[in-house]
Amino acid sequence: MERFDFLVIGAGIAGLSAAIRLAETGTVLVVTKEELAESNTAYAQGGIAVAMGGDEDVALHLEDTMAAGDGLVNREAAAVLVTEGPKRVEELLEWGTAFDRYPEGEKEHGGELMRTREGAHSLSRILHANGDATGKEIAVSLLRHVREAGNDGGSIELMEWTTSVDLMVEGGRVVGATLLDGEGGLRVVRAGAVLLASGGAGQVYSDTTNPAVATGDGIAMAYRAGAAVSDMEFYQFHPTAFSEPGAPRFLLSEALRGEGAYLVNAKGERFMERYHPLLELAPRDVVARAITREGMDGPVYLDMRHVASSPTARDLQTRFPGISKFLAKYRMELGRDLIPVRPAAHYLMGGVRTDVQGRTSLSGLYAAGEAACTGVHGANRLASNSLLEGLVFGALAAETMVAETSLTELDASASVVAASGGVTPEAATERWIKELRDLMWKDAGLLRDKDGLEQAKRGLVALAAAMPKGLTRRAVEARNLHVVAELIVASALGREESRGAHFRNDFPLREEVAKHSVMQEGRLEFVA
Repeated sequence: MERFDFLVIGAGIAGLSAAIRLAETGTVLVVTKEELAESNTAYAQGGIAVAMGGDEDVALHLEDTMAAGDGLVNREAAAVLVTEGPKRVEELLEWGTAFDRYPEGEKEHGGELMRTREGAHSLSRILHANGDATGKEIAVSLLRHVREAGNDGGSIELMEWTTSVDLMVEGGRVVGATLLDGEGGLRVVRAGAVLLASGGAGQVYSDTTNPAVATGDGIAMAYRAGAAVSDMEFYQFHPTAFSEPGAPRFLLSEALRGEGAYLVNAKGERFMERYHPLLELAPRDVVARAITREGMDGPVYLDMRHVASSPTARDLQTRFPGISKFLAKYRMELGRDLIPVRPAAHYLMGGVRTDVQGRTSLSGLYAAGEAACTGVHGANRLASNSLLEGLVFGALAAETMVAETSLTELDASASVVAASGGVTPEAATERWIKELRDLMWKDAGLLRDKDGLEQAKRGLVALAAAMPKGLTRRAVEARNLHVVAELIVASALGREESRGAHFRNDFPLREEVAKHSVMQEGRLEFVA
């Protein structure tokens, strides 16, 4: 039994942002499944949206966020995001985060932060770093500051290669978690407060831009412990993932379209004018569905040939070095070749239901970042708001944890909300996970209807009967993916309308009154 004042599960932008503040008050343990640099944060290419141009810019950012969320955004949460955002980004700058700037000698903007525009933004407000490696730069900067905070007298322990198995609950309060270390040993950690900053769940789908660690662990653990989850049917599919047989679904940033890239179908025709007046810069859900429909008649491509030939063109290899390096493996080049694309699961708008301070429905348990659902994204996240969300709400959750946690020794008894059986061979576990992911992509993906969702529900029941057992990382992840899949399917079946990222072929219209789905202990309800 180990004891910390605060336990942070996840080491992306939300978890590290929180840990920095928690260490000012008490002892902190930060755990992550792989090395500290491996998280959805580090994979974020496009940038971080922030309104640093004063009150008018903040107001516009709020309205863009509200519009993208298709009537379901929690305005209070969105207002907190856009007003707190500039302050938090200024902190990143103070901590040495190297966002891209215009060359010092440039006549008009020399030395200023470089801002770009992405889909559904009314103006250019996206900061990026190293062209298309913004998340990685922020993660490195935060990790550096976390270590500095520890060296300056703060107490932060960082534990890599550690899988969170389940939460411990005592008298209705979360008091810690059981952990599986990299050597297969079980560790029991008690804490005055627990923060879930464990990221998303893209691995529930066969096609995803998310890394292998994104298996919805925090959401599944919270739900098993009795916490409410919300809006799980709203999974954002990024419109443009690389689509080549045998290749990973590598994210091709929305910033490419912000720089002028076209989408063309198998006939070489631009088609977005048939779907939205903003064309390639339409909200992501619109673009993703358009590509899916056009893709029924052949491949869809991203075309930047006209951008490269423009007299004022930037060097695309310099602007997008990470993407260019990836494409070179397949002998493709931005501005020269048509790049095949298709949608892939990218970001979960839903998650553990919280208020704007990070509180969940369970005492002692808090959540922030993609694992949480404040309602800030509504039914469809505005491009590049996710990094800002982790930064802002990770800090707010930490402040709340400090204010509400008594740093005194807790009783040593607690229940673990899960049970583990015998060991299942690794190959069988992998086959089981693949079957679940394929099922979700086929029947609960981008375009849904009752028949498909009912088929997914039956398939998940069958998979439950063969659930991998044992206390291994992959067996734990399998159980978590199954919980997440059940939550998505149940919520999608219950929402008989089309809104944002949730599209029902059998209910193509949007209901007049926007409501959030809430799942808790097997019950689904919709609340305004």
